[in-house]
Amino acid sequence: MSFRISYAPPADDTLAKMRGGESFRDEMARTLGQEPYGHASSAVKSERDRREATVAGAIVLYYVSRSVTVVRLVPLP
Repeated sequence: MSFRISYAPPADDTLAKMRGGESFRDEMARTLGQEPYGHASSAVKSERDRREATVAGAIVLYYVSRSVTVVRLVPLP
């Protein structure tokens, strides 16, 4: 089963400014899109569906439901 990945406006704005945005989207689909509770992600504040992970050199804060919604995206230098 794969999950659709969507980006909340703040994360989408950051993604638009990132170098290699298309590669990042591909990596998100390959990792969190296939297993949103995997990829060394961790629950935030003990909420199983509110998660944080590092993907392709960026810290990703996201929610899991029928899709993966990226709320915040912080590229690492």
